[in-house]
Amino acid sequence: MKELQYLNKYFAKYKFQFFLGIFITIVAQIFSLFTPGYIGHSVSEIEKFSNNTIGADAVRSSLTNDILLIVLTTLVGGVLTFFMRQTLIVMSRHVEFDLKNEIFRHYENLSQGFYKRNRTGDLMNRISEDVNRVRQYVGPAIMYAFNTVIRFVVIITQMILISPKLTFYTLLPLPILAYSIYWVSKQINIRSTLTQQNLSSLATYTQEMFSGIRVIKAYSLEKQKGEGFIELSRDSVKKNMSLAKVNALFGPLMIFLIGISNLVVVYVGGSMYINGSIADIGTIAQFILYINMLTWPVASLGWISSMVQEAEASQKRINEFLKTEPDIKNTNPNHSPVLGHIAFDNVSFTYEDTNITALRNVSFSVNKGETLAILGRTGSGKSTVLSLISRLYDADGGAVKIDNENVKALNLDDLRGSIGFVPQDAFLFSDSIKNNIRFGKEDADDAEVVAVAKKAVVHHNIETFTHQYETVLGERGITLSGGQKQRVSIARALIKDAPILLLDDCLSAVDTETEEAILNNLQDFCRDKTTIIVSHRVSSAKNADRIIILEDGEIIEQGTHNELVNMQGYYKELYLKQLSEKEMQ
Repeated sequence: MKELQYLNKYFAKYKFQFFLGIFITIVAQIFSLFTPGYIGHSVSEIEKFSNNTIGADAVRSSLTNDILLIVLTTLVGGVLTFFMRQTLIVMSRHVEFDLKNEIFRHYENLSQGFYKRNRTGDLMNRISEDVNRVRQYVGPAIMYAFNTVIRFVVIITQMILISPKLTFYTLLPLPILAYSIYWVSKQINIRSTLTQQNLSSLATYTQEMFSGIRVIKAYSLEKQKGEGFIELSRDSVKKNMSLAKVNALFGPLMIFLIGISNLVVVYVGGSMYINGSIADIGTIAQFILYINMLTWPVASLGWISSMVQEAEASQKRINEFLKTEPDIKNTNPNHSPVLGHIAFDNVSFTYEDTNITALRNVSFSVNKGETLAILGRTGSGKSTVLSLISRLYDADGGAVKIDNENVKALNLDDLRGSIGFVPQDAFLFSDSIKNNIRFGKEDADDAEVVAVAKKAVVHHNIETFTHQYETVLGERGITLSGGQKQRVSIARALIKDAPILLLDDCLSAVDTETEEAILNNLQDFCRDKTTIIVSHRVSSAKNADRIIILEDGEIIEQGTHNELVNMQGYYKELYLKQLSEKEMQ
């Protein structure tokens, strides 16, 4: 249970509920002792009546009294058991809530590289299915474990007080039980881990299929992908059946051993009664009831062990992620105001997962209020520049500076809060268009939303929708076209009104006329902002204060539009090519 020790802090947090639940459990088990005693007493009274030791009225009065006491103690025990469940199970729900939030917050803090290395389905499975299995340990497993231990202690103590010899013979099967639990628990741990790993694979596969359903339909791959799902499902059935077979051993094994104990009680107890070691036949009835009261605790040992082993396997998977340290950390807890001057000083960067060097000794600077355009072929390192400014990654060499301060020394929240970012792949949430735009400023009113939508030249499109700004988008904004998604994403960045605006090829899906309208609006909007535009189009870059051309992670050209057009190089070739394409349209 090494991995489950991580949960000790939650037991400490909810120690009042925990110890209260244990106390109620102890009291409930003490009350459960009375019933067999009263039944044993009733049997003894009937025996005395059959031997003519006492009269009918006396035995009737005694039996009535015993029945009332049995009903009373059973009711009290039932009420206490209810409160035990309410205390411990509710506590487990609080732990589940806290653990899920802890995992989610940790997911938020982990760096971009982490999400490249791990699959979404697996991450979802660990925060849902794995946490649920851990809750089963914190709640039902702990509750029944204490219930079992306390019942064992209370009942066996009572049995020893009545007859040590009969108790010894009755409990002889317990060593066999202990070894059986050890062996089966070990098998459950192994098979539960394999089951959870398969479940993650299945969740990842289905999540990718649902996300990429348009591509699957376009390429008519439904049959092949369906066969892949069937294969994973078969593997899932195989692993779950393997786990179920081991779990299924517990019930019959426990009942068999309890049955043997009952036979021992009848045989040994009967022999002791015959030879006079036991004076009262009610003792045998009492022992049989005690043994059967142990049936559920003994049988539940397997269930408890199964839950503990499954929780151990799940917590191990959770701990793997919780122990993962984010590559990007906030090293400055103090407030860091950002004005907008940006400088790269011999910056180099290599992606760890692919070992691709994206930037090599890149140096440039952009003053507050200026616009820089970055052009270059695919894979030249343009998007990497933007990622380093917002600290999605940290440079391997050199320094990225904002306001003459290394970005690593700035408060991370202040840094990212000072940047309006429009990614290359516009991502919209499954929410209304209004809320997607307000993602950049949660307290924005409707007038502000409409104003930035107009600047992004998407307002007229939204007005044609039935529910206009209240239109709820499908997953990843699938309701909108590519150009509409890009423009809503631009509006989201504009409403943030941050001192730095980063645009990563965010006009690639719009026509040239719309692009020109958006750029004209941006020119007015960004007069006091530092703007960096990454693009493949000269039309997006020509009005920038400065343009740099990247190739294989190095700056090969830089200057204004007029300066670069008058130079023989990549920019002039691209300008002439795109100019001729425009004339042909």
